[in-house]
Amino acid sequence: MTETIAQVPQESGRDGRRLARHLAEMVAAMLVGMLLLDPLWRAGAAVLGGAAALARPDVAALVMATDMSLGMVAWMWHRGHGRAATAEMVGAMYVPYLLLLPPWWAGLVGDHALLLGGHLLMLSAMLLVAVRHRHEQPAPGRRHPAVAAVARRWPTGLALLMTLDLWLEPAVLSPWTLLVLPAGYLLIGTWRRQWRDRRILAFQLAGLAGWAGLAVAAWGGPDGLAGWLVAGGWLGHAAWDLAHHRTGRVVPRGYAEWCGVLDAAVGITMVLALLRG
Repeated sequence: MTETIAQVPQESGRDGRRLARHLAEMVAAMLVGMLLLDPLWRAGAAVLGGAAALARPDVAALVMATDMSLGMVAWMWHRGHGRAATAEMVGAMYVPYLLLLPPWWAGLVGDHALLLGGHLLMLSAMLLVAVRHRHEQPAPGRRHPAVAAVARRWPTGLALLMTLDLWLEPAVLSPWTLLVLPAGYLLIGTWRRQWRDRRILAFQLAGLAGWAGLAVAAWGGPDGLAGWLVAGGWLGHAAWDLAHHRTGRVVPRGYAEWCGVLDAAVGITMVLALLRG
C-alpha cells in the first residue's frame, strides 16, 4: 500500500513534465511555422498584388493561425501524435479568432484586442487540448524513405526558407553582420565546453579577428569595394562551416549545415545585388 501511495506523486510528476514538454514543443512549432511561412506569404502577396489585403488585421490573424497550425501539424506528425489530438490542436489555433472576428467586423473590438485576445484564448485552448490527451503516448509512425531523407536535411530546408526573401530582393548587408558569423561558434563552443583544447579556441579567436578585420576594412573602404568584401566574408564563412561540419568539432553538425547553407545563400544573393548595381 505504501508503495502504491508513493507511486501516485511520481506518476503525477511524470505526467506534469510530459504535459509541460508537449506545450513547449507546440509553442516552438508555432513560432517556427510563423518564421518560415511568413516570407512565403509576403512573396506571394508581392507577386499577386495582395499586400494590402495581407495587411488587414482579420486576414493577418487567419494567416497567422494557418502558419502556426502548419508548424504544429508537422511537429505532431513527427512526434507520432494521433489525428484527433492534431485536429483539436489545429482547432485551438482557429476557433479563438473565429469567435473574435464577428465582433471585430461589427466594430465592437479593436485591432489590438483581436490579436491579443486571440493569442490569450489560443493558449487556453491549447492547454485544454493538451490536458485532454496527456495520457496518450505518441508512437512515431513509419515514414517513406524519401520523407526520412528530407527530414534528415531539415537544416538545409530551414536555411533556404529563411533566405527566401533575399532571393526575391537581393540586398547587400551591413559590414558589421560579419561579426555575427564567428560569434555564433564562440557562444555555442563555450556552452558545449569545447575549449579544453586551447588550439581549437585559438583557431576560433583567430577567425573572430579575421572577420572583424574584414568588417573594419569594408566599413572604411570605398562603397564599390565594401559590398564585395562583405559578400566574400559570408561566402568564406560557408567554407568555414563546411570544414566544421566534416570534423564535428565546436558546433553540432546540424548547426554547421544550417549555417553553411545560410551563409552561402546570403553571400550569393549579395553578389547578385552587386552585379545588378
